[in-house]
Amino acid sequence: MSLALALVLAYVLGAIPMTLIVARVGAGVNLRAVGSGNLGATNLYRALGWRYAIPAGVFDVAKGAVPTAFLPGRVGAEPWIPLAIGAAAITGHVFSMFVRFRGGKGVATAAGVVLALAPLPVLLSFVVWAGVVKLTGYVSLASMLGAVVFPLGAWIIGTANPWVVPVGALLAAFILFTHRANLARLLAGTENRFGRRGEA
Repeated sequence: MSLALALVLAYVLGAIPMTLIVARVGAGVNLRAVGSGNLGATNLYRALGWRYAIPAGVFDVAKGAVPTAFLPGRVGAEPWIPLAIGAAAITGHVFSMFVRFRGGKGVATAAGVVLALAPLPVLLSFVVWAGVVKLTGYVSLASMLGAVVFPLGAWIIGTANPWVVPVGALLAAFILFTHRANLARLLAGTENRFGRRGEA
């Protein structure tokens, strides 16, 4: 398999808007028209509950983990290849061709990518994410802090792939960028907390 084909496959898999599909097929709801209109699992939870949000969220994680774990072996042994394939999956999720290039914010799919490459730092990020959600109720803040913690954890714990730390730092910056509106609302004190309808 060529690298170009692997990148295309990862992008297409990442581009599948599962939260939108689950909401529409499972409940006849247009996720774009409810809550924040965002295609993330948080907005799906606010609209329809855990029954819909959990499987869609798991799929979003798998969109990053599966191509990152399985496609590089068919392409080459260079350590940057899994990161490139993972980046294609994240790009597909955020800029999905199936929803006019307006997808989710990339957190779950990025988590899947790094989970396939460095599970222990991801566990550390998850602990931070869960703790921040529990203490503050802000999923957006938890997502941003979890993203920032990952490259730091990977640097401290160490990874077999030397590209994980620098690419993890780039991913953290990208997650901060996709959450820039949430950050502005956090600073203004108008961000909604988890479990309440509104922005996700």
